[in-house]
Amino acid sequence: MTYNTDTGLAGFSFAQRFSALKVELAEKAAKRKVYRTTLKELSDLSDRDLTDLGLSRSMIKGIALEAAYGK
Repeated sequence: MTYNTDTGLAGFSFAQRFSALKVELAEKAAKRKVYRTTLKELSDLSDRDLTDLGLSRSMIKGIALEAAYGK
């Protein structure tokens, strides 16, 4: 009986996979930063300012998620 263990991705070197991982992590970090910034800025607004924008406090998290990650 024979076993075939292939632990690498076909055609991709370790350096290429590591580079892709770094890019993916950087993109995720950037999205998290957009989320946190949007959430903080909207949370800091008064209820009156939010009403002027046509928003309520319950909408803030959804707006921040959409700003960072899209629909």
